[in-house]
Amino acid sequence: MNQTLRCAASPSLALVKYWGKADGGINLPATTSIAVTISHLETVSQVTLGSDRANEPAADEVFIEGEPQPESRFAPFFAAVREALREDLHFRVESVNTFPTGAGLASSSSGFAALATGCTAVAGRRLSGAELSALARVGSGSAARAVFGGFTRFAAGASFAEQIADENHWPELRIVIAVVQRGSKPISSRDAMIRSRDTSPYYADWVSGAQSLAEQAETALVNRDLDTLGRAMRQSYLRMFSTMFTAEPPVIFWLPESVAVIRACEQLRADGISAWETMDAGPQVKVLTTAKHTAQVCDRLHRENPSGELLVVGVGSGPRLLGTGAATASTSA
Repeated sequence: MNQTLRCAASPSLALVKYWGKADGGINLPATTSIAVTISHLETVSQVTLGSDRANEPAADEVFIEGEPQPESRFAPFFAAVREALREDLHFRVESVNTFPTGAGLASSSSGFAALATGCTAVAGRRLSGAELSALARVGSGSAARAVFGGFTRFAAGASFAEQIADENHWPELRIVIAVVQRGSKPISSRDAMIRSRDTSPYYADWVSGAQSLAEQAETALVNRDLDTLGRAMRQSYLRMFSTMFTAEPPVIFWLPESVAVIRACEQLRADGISAWETMDAGPQVKVLTTAKHTAQVCDRLHRENPSGELLVVGVGSGPRLLGTGAATASTSA
């Protein structure tokens, strides 16, 4: 009988962005990113182990929300799993997300973190944090961070991410996610990144200035200084989007509702409330604030975009094994 288990992992939200790939390996970052693993949102993956023996799957299969996925998207990852385990194993994976897929909420980070954890566990192997991070990176650069809970650093040119602080470091931190559109993005993050790198006249400046922002953000994070962290975050996402806006053709993920949320955060700060926004490759806006101010932030954002959805999350832990059984969205915390 084939072995099966389930694994859940949460997305990694970059506070200072990973945008661009370095030469010399798969998904090596051109810029250092600083990130937080967020709570409550999860990818839940059921992983079934097979081999090339009779009556067992001879190829890897991946289904997300019941839909079969292109083999080419996952082939490098599964090849890396077999190399790491030194066994000719194959896997069937069925994944569901408790949040919109492919909509700018870092589903690839939680997805490949769950896959890396689940595939190695179902094979009876336990990797170090660095080894698991390097394996997840092959599937998605941001997944290298999502194998850790709390706060992480993924240094430029590195093959794995590192944990800066665990999920208990900043218990009062909250992230309010303004979901302004639930549908999939018109272009994938990977393709948008490549287009920005290859065609934007500002890409080189983005790379050269990223390290300073990462250092500022890490110091602020360690000191739990939200306003200093927020200013570094704001510069990072705006500089990143400058490479997209000036790509050829331009990549424009922002929607009018996205801009309305950004303006609302400006007004909140003018009123003395720490509310610092960031965005990734998609229209959603993530706002960092504190537990004390969460209700006020949600109230203001709802007034600016009454038809939008608000998700309130905190700092999350790393991937967890759930035992056996079908992957269902109801397992989310």
